[in-house]
Formats: sequence, C-alpha cells, structure tokens
Amino acid sequence: MPMKILLIEDEANVASFVKRGLNEAGYNVTVAFDGTSGYKMATEYDFGLIILDIMLPGMNGIEVCRKLRQDGIDTAIIMLTALGSTENIVTGLDSGADDYLAKPFKFAELLARVRTWMRRQGVANQNGRDNTLSLADLTLNTAEKLATRSGKQITLTATEYRLLEYLLKNQRRVVSRVEILENVWDIDFNMSTNVVDVYVNYLRKKIDKGFEPKLIHTIVGMGYVMKEDTYNEDPN
Repeated sequence: MPMKILLIEDEANVASFVKRGLNEAGYNVTVAFDGTSGYKMATEYDFGLIILDIMLPGMNGIEVCRKLRQDGIDTAIIMLTALGSTENIVTGLDSGADDYLAKPFKFAELLARVRTWMRRQGVANQNGRDNTLSLADLTLNTAEKLATRSGKQITLTATEYRLLEYLLKNQRRVVSRVEILENVWDIDFNMSTNVVDVYVNYLRKKIDKGFEPKLIHTIVGMGYVMKEDTYNEDPN
C-alpha cells in the first residue's frame, strides 16, 4: 500500500507540483490549503508523513505543528519555509518539526527527505530482527515505538523517540551535539543552536526523573553519553 502523505500548502502551484511529483514516486498525497483544515485532517486520519508550510492562512505552520504535538500526534513533519534564517529554522524545530526545507527547493531534495523519513518511520522494517534496545530498566521497542522504564510506559514525541533510539544505539559512547544534529535532525552543520540541549532535557524529564540510576549524562565540553555509571558531569 502506498505511503500516505499529508501536504499542507496554500500556494496552489507549489501544492500541485509537489503532489504530482510524489504521486509519480508512488506516494498517496492528500492536500490541505490552509492550516485549520490541515490540522483537522492530521488529527482525523492516519498519515505516514506530513509536509507543512509555515506561511498558511487560518493557522500558521508553527501553530499547527505545536497543536499536533500537544495532541500526541507523533507523525514525522517536514516543515517548508521561505524564511531560511537560523532563527526561523530553530523555531520550526522547537515547535516539534522533525526536518525543514527552505524555499525554493529542488524536488529531488524533498523526495530524498521523504524517503529518509519513510525509512525512519519503519515502513519497511519488519524483517524479524530483535526490535528491543535496553539499558538498566529502560526498554525501547523499535517496532512498536514504545518506551518503558521499570514497567511504566513513557510517552515520547517523534523527535524524543529518535533521540532516545540514537542514544541507546550508541550507549556507553560519548556523542557530540553535532553528531546528534546530523543523525537525529539530519542537519549536517553546527547551527549554534541549543535545540539538542533542549531535547535532551525533555528526554531526561521523561526517562530519568523519578528513576534510579540516572542514564543520560552530560560530558562537559564533549556532549552526552547514555550509561548507568555516574560521570563527572555538568549538573544541568
């Protein structure tokens, strides 16, 4: 069955161009031309991916993204923006978007990102392998996208999930902020942003607060490591 994509884009020419290209690539695309109807579709129907413009009538893309995350919708979101400054990119990511693409863009780049997120959503990841990552009493089922600690289920956003998965796959190894940006957000340069620190803190509140031992450690001047042992670390 073709992957279902929701495109929320008010520019008719852009929407037509993107929909036609994605259809030709084998995807099933539904278009919403304003933020309000796009938000409604995203909450009422199941999509594998959302492509979301920022500048929208009714409700802008930042508002749509924030409301979806508040509602517990964890579908991956690629945000389209004509405002390509670092500040605007960070605002989009902090609102809950998983990726961004600045306008004007080449369709080949958008398609490559769609393929990346299709893989990350696990569309073709049912190959019988062990789908469990664990550390201490923390378990992450990568097939069901389910995290538990001491038997208690932990609700994660899509970005928090990918961050936890990356840290668990690299447990006992110090990973830098740049590595995390490259592997969790697909950003291949240092944006001088604290988005990594913000999301690590979000994750700590969910998997470390109220539990022992603490599993996420800050290594001053180097990055983060996931390990049971206590490190000489930054207290934040």
